[in-house]
Amino acid sequence: MWSLPAAFPALLLLLLLGQTPPSRLQSLSTMKLRLVGPGSRPEEGRLEVLHQGQWGTVCDDDFALQEATVACRQLGFEAALTWAHSAKYGPGEGPIWLDNVHCVGTESSLDQCRSNGWGVSDCSHSEDVGVVCHPQRHRGYLSERVSNALGPQGRRLEEVRLKPILASAKRQSLVTEGAVEVKYEGHWRQVCDQGWTRNNSRVVCGMLGFPSEAPVVSHYYRKVWNSKMNDPKSRLKSLTKKNSFWIHRVSCLGTEPHMANCQVQVAPAQGKLRPACPGGMHAVVSCGAGPRFHPLKAKPGSKESWAEQETRLRLRSGAQVGEGRVEVLMNRRWGTVCDHGWNLISASVVCRQLGFGSAREALFGAQLGQALGPIHLSEVRCGGYERTLSDCPSLEGSQNGCQHDNDAAVRCNIPNLGFQDQVRLAGGRSPEEGVVEVQVDVNGVQRWGAVCSDHWGLSEAMVACRQLGLGFANHAIKDTWYWQGTPGAGEVVMSGVHCSGTELALQQCQRHGPVHCSHGAGRFSAGVSCTDSAADLVLNAQLVQETAYLEDRPLSQLYCAHEENCLSRSADRMDWPYGHRRLLRFSSQIYNLGRADFRPKTGRHSWIWHQCHRHYHSIEVFTHYDLLTLNGSKVAEGHKASFCLEDTNCPTGMQRRYACANFGEQGVTVGCWDTYRHDIDCQWVDITDVGPGDYIFQVVVNPKLEVAESDFSNNVVRCRCKYDGQRVWLHDCHTGDAHRASTERSLEQEQRLRNNLI
Repeated sequence: MWSLPAAFPALLLLLLLGQTPPSRLQSLSTMKLRLVGPGSRPEEGRLEVLHQGQWGTVCDDDFALQEATVACRQLGFEAALTWAHSAKYGPGEGPIWLDNVHCVGTESSLDQCRSNGWGVSDCSHSEDVGVVCHPQRHRGYLSERVSNALGPQGRRLEEVRLKPILASAKRQSLVTEGAVEVKYEGHWRQVCDQGWTRNNSRVVCGMLGFPSEAPVVSHYYRKVWNSKMNDPKSRLKSLTKKNSFWIHRVSCLGTEPHMANCQVQVAPAQGKLRPACPGGMHAVVSCGAGPRFHPLKAKPGSKESWAEQETRLRLRSGAQVGEGRVEVLMNRRWGTVCDHGWNLISASVVCRQLGFGSAREALFGAQLGQALGPIHLSEVRCGGYERTLSDCPSLEGSQNGCQHDNDAAVRCNIPNLGFQDQVRLAGGRSPEEGVVEVQVDVNGVQRWGAVCSDHWGLSEAMVACRQLGLGFANHAIKDTWYWQGTPGAGEVVMSGVHCSGTELALQQCQRHGPVHCSHGAGRFSAGVSCTDSAADLVLNAQLVQETAYLEDRPLSQLYCAHEENCLSRSADRMDWPYGHRRLLRFSSQIYNLGRADFRPKTGRHSWIWHQCHRHYHSIEVFTHYDLLTLNGSKVAEGHKASFCLEDTNCPTGMQRRYACANFGEQGVTVGCWDTYRHDIDCQWVDITDVGPGDYIFQVVVNPKLEVAESDFSNNVVRCRCKYDGQRVWLHDCHTGDAHRASTERSLEQEQRLRNNLI
C-alpha cells in the first residue's frame, strides 16, 4: 500500500492557500551578484542580486557564514570571512529579491540554495545583508569587470550614447559626435552641459569604444539649440522644463572606465523647484575613432595604419575584436604581463593604445590562454592618462614569481558599427551554427539573402563568426542541405567572398560586383559553426635551427617515403634502387597554446590507412617544408601528412589524451607538444637538385587552414639558410609573429607565400 510523506499535508495546505513552499530558484548558475556600498573595498559590501534586469538586495533573515561563503565563491573570492546584518553597508533601493536563504555551503552559486522565492519577503531595506570576503581570489578567478566595479550608482547609470545633431553626423554609419544621453532607470536622459569637462568627454568616449575625445565647436551647437528653444512647436522646449529630462551634473577624473564611477548628480538639488539646467543646453561630445574604425577609404582589408599601432603591443587569442592576452615587445622579444596588480585602469591604457575605448574587463589567471617565452611586466600601476603601457610604473615579470598561468588579458569597449545587425544564422541546431544570411544593398533596397559557397573557407567563416559576436569559426561549411534557411532569404546576394581574416564584417571583404554563383542557392549556401575557444599551434623555432643537418640517403631506404610523395619529382626518373637523395633533416616540435584541443577536421571514419608506414593519416597535409629563394620562389619542397597527431609530451601532472596506437584518437591537447624527430621518414626537404646559395627555409603548420586556430601568424617558422654544396647552416629562425608588425609582410602577402604562389 502506498503511503504519503509526512510533509505532504503541510505542502497541500500551502498550495491550497496559494503559497509556495521554500524552493530552489529556477535559473541555475545564471544569477549575477555584486558588492556595493559607500567606501567599500572590492571584497566587501552590500550583497545585491540581478533579476529580471533589475538589481535588488538580500534580507539578512537566516543569513549566515555558509550563505556568505557561497556568495563570495560566486564573486570569485576564496571564501567568506564574515557577514554583516542590518544594512551595515547602507540600505539599498528597489526590490528585496531574496529572503530566508538557506545554503549547505557546497553550492557553486547562490541560486542553487533554497529561499522563499523571488521577491517573497517580509523585510525592509534596513535589513539588507552585507558580506566580507577573503581578499584572495580563487585560482582561475577571471576578471575585474566594470559591472562588478560600479559604485552605488551603478544600478542606475546603465549606458551612454551620442545622439547626432548635425546632418553630416547623421549620415555617418559611425556616430562620433553628438549630444550625450544617459540611460537612467530604463529611460534615456540628456546631460546638462553646466560644469561639463573634457575629462567627462573622455570617459563617455571610452565607454563608446573611442580612445580619445576631441574639441567641440560649441558655439554652433548653441546656435542650433537656441533656434529650437525659439520654436514654439519644439517638443524639446517643453521637455527641458522637466527635471526628469536631465542628468544634472557629472564630474569625472577622466580615468574611470564607466560613468557610474564618476560623481553624478541625478536628482535636482533638494528644495529647488526651478528648472534643472537654467540657461544651459545638452552636453555635446566629439570622439576620435581608432585607426581600425576610421571610415574605410582604402581597399577592404587594408590595415597598414592599424598594424603600425601594434608595433610594441598586441592582443592574442581573443575570440572578439578588442580582446585578448596582453603581449608587449621588449628587447626584440614578445612577452606577457603578469596579472599581479592588474586592474581596469591599466587595462584601459592598453585598450586606448591599441585604438579601442576603455576596458570593460581586466582578466586574470590566463583566461585567454597561456603564452610561451618571457613575462616582461608585473605590478603594472597605471594612472590612466599614460599614452602607452610602457609609461606606467611596473616591475620586471621575473621579480615576483609570476608564471604563465598569471598572464593578464583585456576586453575593450569597441565602437558599434552596426555590423552585427547585417548577418544572421538560420536553421542550425544551436545559435552558434547555421546557414549564413547577410543584409546587402540590392538596387537601393536592403535585402536579406544567402552567401554563395564557392571559395568559402575558414578565413571567411572566421569573419562571419566574429561579426556575429560568436568568436571563432569551428567549420566552414559548403553543403548545407540539412539546414533550412529563413523563408524569403534563400536567394544568393553575395558571391566570390574572399577575406584576409582581419575584416570586421563580410561586407568589408572582397566579393563579386554582380553576383555570380556557379551552383545557385539552396543546399550549396555557405554555412558556419562557431565556437568561443580555439586551438593555437606554434612551432619551436629554436629546435628547428639547432637540429638541422644534411644526409645523403640511399634510394634503397626511401621506397616508403617515395610512395608517400616525400621526395622531389626528379626522384621518379632515377634508377631505383641505385643512387641517393640529399635531404635537409630537422626536428619539429609543435605546441598547442590555445584554449581548445587541436583535432583533425574529419572523424576516424574518413582517416586513411597508410600500409607503408602502418598508421592512419588524419589530415591530408599537416605541414609544408619548403626551401625558397630570397624573393620567395620555391626551389625545393617537403610534404608531410599528419603522421599522427598525438601528445608526445605534456606538463607534469597532465594526462596525455591523444595517442595513435591501436587506432586511437588523434589531436594535440592544450598545453602539450607533438614532436616529430629528425630521424623519421619525411621529416626533411629533398634538396638534391638545389645548387649552393642563400635561401629561406620555411616550415608551415596547418598550411591549408583546415582546422580553426585563434592565431595563424605563428604557424610559420622562417630561417635564413646558407648551403655551400656540402654543408648547411640555419640561422635567425623565428615564427611569423616574432617581429614587430612593421617588419612583416602584410597578411595577404604572407598567405601567398605560404601557398607558394609567388
